[in-house]
Amino acid sequence: MIWTILACLLLLPVFSAAEVVPPAEGGKLPDIRLAIPADAGYRTYLGIKGEGTFSLPQIKAPVVIVEIFSMYCPHCQREAPSVNDLYSKIQSSEKLKDKVKLVGIGVGNSPFEVEYFKKTYSIQFPLFSDGEFIVHKQLGEVRTPYFIGIKNHRDGSHTLFYSKLGGIADNAGFLKLIQAQLNQ
Repeated sequence: MIWTILACLLLLPVFSAAEVVPPAEGGKLPDIRLAIPADAGYRTYLGIKGEGTFSLPQIKAPVVIVEIFSMYCPHCQREAPSVNDLYSKIQSSEKLKDKVKLVGIGVGNSPFEVEYFKKTYSIQFPLFSDGEFIVHKQLGEVRTPYFIGIKNHRDGSHTLFYSKLGGIADNAGFLKLIQAQLNQ
């Protein structure tokens, strides 16, 4: 009897960890809450008002791209210029700039670390701290960088059209994928 109880206790973390998986394309995000930015420019960019928290699907855009990163991740550091290029292409396109928003979430990073990453790599879009790994756990403890594409529907619902580990190898191809979501 004691051996059975010990075996169950030892296996409990294994089964608990197996329940949370990365978000699947075609699925929905868990209820991730982020602090509304203090920066008025970021609030305007996201279309978010007030104080407190918001969820990613509340961002006022048909498409939201989320980068899960860590300041300490060398892959994220190498990917930063490409992500900046993606953001620049979105912002310079009259067809995309009001319809596609980009945000980053620094998993395991304090606000100071997120700000350091932002300044070091000249990131222009909003970055959020997930110092306690809360969002990271909700997303199935994905490795970094990890990108999620959210399609917000007019009825207030959303679906994920992209959910992948690693950098975006081809910004032009990714922009075509985004455009296809906007055309639906």
